[in-house]
Amino acid sequence: MAQKYINDGYLVVPEIFDQDTVENIQAEIPKFRDGTYPIQDPLDLVDKDSGLLAVHFPHWVSRPIFETLGHPKIKEVLQIIVGAHIPHWDGRVKCMQSMLFLKPPGFPGQAWHQDERFIPTRDRSLVGVWIALDDATLDNGCLRVIPGSHKMGQLWPTRPHNETEEFDLSDESYGFNSDNEEIVEVKAGSAVFFNGYLLHRSLRNSGDTSRRALVHHYMNSWSNLPWQIGADRLVDAATYDHRMIVPIVGDDPYPERGIEASPDEVFIRPWGDDMEWGDWDA
Repeated sequence: MAQKYINDGYLVVPEIFDQDTVENIQAEIPKFRDGTYPIQDPLDLVDKDSGLLAVHFPHWVSRPIFETLGHPKIKEVLQIIVGAHIPHWDGRVKCMQSMLFLKPPGFPGQAWHQDERFIPTRDRSLVGVWIALDDATLDNGCLRVIPGSHKMGQLWPTRPHNETEEFDLSDESYGFNSDNEEIVEVKAGSAVFFNGYLLHRSLRNSGDTSRRALVHHYMNSWSNLPWQIGADRLVDAATYDHRMIVPIVGDDPYPERGIEASPDEVFIRPWGDDMEWGDWDA
């Protein structure tokens, strides 16, 4: 398992969640639209005709989703792969983000990108755990990856794209060869673990069923987390440590820094015909 992850940059693990867990998470989804959970919606789009493409940080408000962060089967894999490339790693893992992708029929995917661009680590330990809540198929826009694209630790340049029928508003990575792209179809309850430098994307949902997925991001607890830094602030990015984290395996190695409380509301990513470039910083 560790060697495949080191070589390919991703790993498919079937049956991470049983059917009951999948259904419990599915039951949480309506609560992000019916007022059960507080949301940040500065464009006031959730009550319009725009559909809901994704929810950012659902674990901040949903207890069932929070409890999946440290799911035993997820922890088992993370303890093997997060620091498999680090000679003296002691097994500690922390989580800093969750995302709930809903992707109804007709909704777009996301162009080639690398998660490390948004969640930087200093030791290449970022791991995304993409858990299918529905069968993810070629028709409904499953993940696509470029095996081995993580190896050099290169962050590729990005640019806006003009394929708005296929992808959401976020820009695309470019400059690489994508001939060895692999399509990753998985059953509901299965998970794709992938490195933060791995190039991946998904296409529009051209099927007639939603492609819902829960995504968590983890990293070596010893690595600082210099993300969500405003452009108007000058900080030491090598030591800055965003502390809105959840220790998953082992203790927090920096207890003196404390852990920030979550804002107790989620961010939503709507989608619809009224969305324009610049509306939403994805």
